[in-house]
Amino acid sequence: MKGAFMMQQFPEGFLWGGATAANQLEGAYQEGGKGLSIADALPGGPERFKIVDQPDFDWSIDEDKYTYPNHKGIDFYHHYQEDIALFAEIGFKCYRFSIAWSRIFPNGDETQPNEDGLQFYDRVIDECLKYNIEPVITISHYEMPLNLVTTYGGGKNRALIGFYERYARVVLTRFASRVKYWMTFNEINSALHFPVMGQGLVASNGGNEMQNRYQAWHNQFVAGAKAVAIGHQLRSDLQIGCMLLYATTYAYDANPVNQLAALKENQAMNHFCGDVQVRGQYPLYTESLMNHYGFSFKDLEVTDEDLAVLAANPVDYIGFSYYMSTAVNVTDKSLATANGNLVGGVTNPFLKSSDWGWQIDPTGLRIALNELANRYNKPVFVVENGLGAVDQPDANHFVQDDYRINYLREHIEAIRGAIADGVQVMGYTPWGCIDLVSASTGQMSKRYGFIYVDLDDEGHGSMKRYRKASFEWYKRVIGSNGEKMK
Repeated sequence: MKGAFMMQQFPEGFLWGGATAANQLEGAYQEGGKGLSIADALPGGPERFKIVDQPDFDWSIDEDKYTYPNHKGIDFYHHYQEDIALFAEIGFKCYRFSIAWSRIFPNGDETQPNEDGLQFYDRVIDECLKYNIEPVITISHYEMPLNLVTTYGGGKNRALIGFYERYARVVLTRFASRVKYWMTFNEINSALHFPVMGQGLVASNGGNEMQNRYQAWHNQFVAGAKAVAIGHQLRSDLQIGCMLLYATTYAYDANPVNQLAALKENQAMNHFCGDVQVRGQYPLYTESLMNHYGFSFKDLEVTDEDLAVLAANPVDYIGFSYYMSTAVNVTDKSLATANGNLVGGVTNPFLKSSDWGWQIDPTGLRIALNELANRYNKPVFVVENGLGAVDQPDANHFVQDDYRINYLREHIEAIRGAIADGVQVMGYTPWGCIDLVSASTGQMSKRYGFIYVDLDDEGHGSMKRYRKASFEWYKRVIGSNGEKMK
C-alpha cells in the first residue's frame, strides 16, 4: 500500500501555477481611471487591523501618519509582461489573479464600466494565453470600491447585490471566451473574524455586530449565485467556484467539551459559507449559529427570490486557501494561543511554526482536501498555500530559500496523498508566486514568492525581479508533473 501511495500520479492536465491579488501587487492605484478601493485605505504594517477597528476610523487616507504599500504594490500594472514571462519560464499551466473591481467601476455604482480598466485585463489575459497559461480569475479579492463602503455602508447593504451583479456581468461577458475558470469572492468566510477586507465592515459602520456580517454574507451568496448564472449562460463549460479560507480544525484533546467546541468552530468558520454556496441552501445549523450571536435567521433581509437563486446556481468547484491548521481548547484557558491566517486557536505541541507564528501542518491539507471533497462531492482546487518568511538575499540578490521548498514539497506530497484517497484535485497555485504586499500585515518583508522583488516595507528598492532557489525547484516539479520533488 505504501508503494502505491508513493507512485500516485498527478492527473494529466493538473493545473500547476501560482496566485496573486490585484490589490497586493498591481500598484498604479490611481492610474487608468481606477477608483479607490478598501485596500487603498488600509494602512500598512502589522497593526493595520487594530487601526481600522478603532471607533473613529473613517477610511480617510493619511500619508503623514501611515504608509500605504498597496498604492505601489510591486507595480505589476507596468511589469505584467515581465512577470508573466517569468511565470512561463517556471512552466505555469495556470495563473490565478484577481480583477480590481474599482478599475472596472471606479465608484462601484456607475452604470457604465471604465474601458481603460477592461483593456488592462485584456492585455494581462492575452499575455497569459500567449504562453498557454490558463487564467484563473477571482472576481472580487478584498478590494471593494471604497465608495460602496463610505456611501452605502459596505456589504450589509442589499444594494451591493446589484452592484456586484453588474460588475460580474461586465467582466464575465468581456472575458468568458478566453477564461474558463473563475471564483466569486476571495476567502468569503474570513469575515467571521475580520469583515473589513471582504465586506467593508469595521467598528464604525457596524462591523462588530454579527447580524451585519451574516447579512453581508447573504448578499454575497446571492450576488455570487447570480454570477454563476451569468457565467453558465455565456459558456457551457465555464467553471465558477467559491473560495474559502480553510484551516483544518482539531479539538486539542479527547475531552468531549473540546470536541463539541471544535465541531461548532468548524461549522462557523470552515463549513457555513461553503454549505450555502455549494449546496444552494442554508444548513440545518444556521439558526443555532445565529442564535449564538443573539439574532435569528428571520432578522435578516432574505427574500424567496434570493433562496430560489441560491438553489438554482450552486458553484462548480471549491477553491480554498490552506496555510495552517488550528486547535480548539475551551477547557484550559492557560494554554498559549497561536497566530494564523486571520484565525488562531491554541498552540498545537505537535507542530512547528513559521516566522509569523503560523503552525505548519501539511497533513492538515490532506485532511482538508478529504473533508471538502467528501462533504460536497465536487472538485477542489488549492488556490492558495505558501510560506511567508523573511528572505535574506545575498550580494547578487539570490535567495537560497530551502525552508520554502521544504514547506511546499510537504504540502504537494499531502495533495498527492489526497489524490490517492480519491479526491478530485483540480490544481495547485501557491500564494504570492512573486513577492507582494502581505494582506495580513501590509508588509513586503513577509515574502512568499519564487521571485524576489527588490522592495522593502518602506517602499524603497529597485523593483527588480530575481529568481530564488525555489524558482528552479518548482520548475522541475511542474515539468515532471510532480515526479521530481527534490
